[in-house]
Amino acid sequence: MRDEVQVIKVGIADMNIVRAPHMIRTTGLGSCVGVVLYDPSSEIAGLAHIMLPHSAYAKAGSINLAKYADTAVVELVKKMKNAGARSYRIQAKLAGGAQMFKFSGASEMMKIGPRNVEAVKLELTKLGISIISEDTGGSNGRTIEFNPLTSILEIRTVNKGIYEI
Repeated sequence: MRDEVQVIKVGIADMNIVRAPHMIRTTGLGSCVGVVLYDPSSEIAGLAHIMLPHSAYAKAGSINLAKYADTAVVELVKKMKNAGARSYRIQAKLAGGAQMFKFSGASEMMKIGPRNVEAVKLELTKLGISIISEDTGGSNGRTIEFNPLTSILEIRTVNKGIYEI
C-alpha cells in the first residue's frame, strides 16, 4: 500500500527536511529567502525560511538557527546528512529576497531582501553547494513548494502566477 503524499509546511524562521514522495512548502516569502537544498540521488530535500542575513543581529542567549542565513544553511545541510544525503551531491534552489517596500533614500540596512540573498549565496559558496536556479529579488511575495522526486520548485506569486524552476 502506498503512503499518501504529504506536504510538509515550513514556517517563518523555520526549517525541515523531507524524503520523496513527500513535498515541502513555505508561504509568505517577502524579503525572506526560501533555500531549498536537495540530494537528487537520495531524494532528500530540505527547506529553510530565512529572515535575516546574519546571526550577529540576534539578541544574547540562545538563537533560532533557522532565522539567519549564516546558521540556517549549515544546520540544514547537517539535518540532510543525518537523514542520508551526501554533501557532495547537495544542490540548491532559491526564491524570495524581494524588496517589499520602497524607502526614499534607503540605506543598505533597509534592503533586507537583497542582503538575505547575498548572505545565503555566500554560505552556499563556502560549503561548495551549486545554485541550480533561483527566483530572487523583485517586489512580489512568493509561496514555494519543492518536490524531491522531480527536483522541481514551484513558485506562486500574485502578479506572475505559477511557474517552475
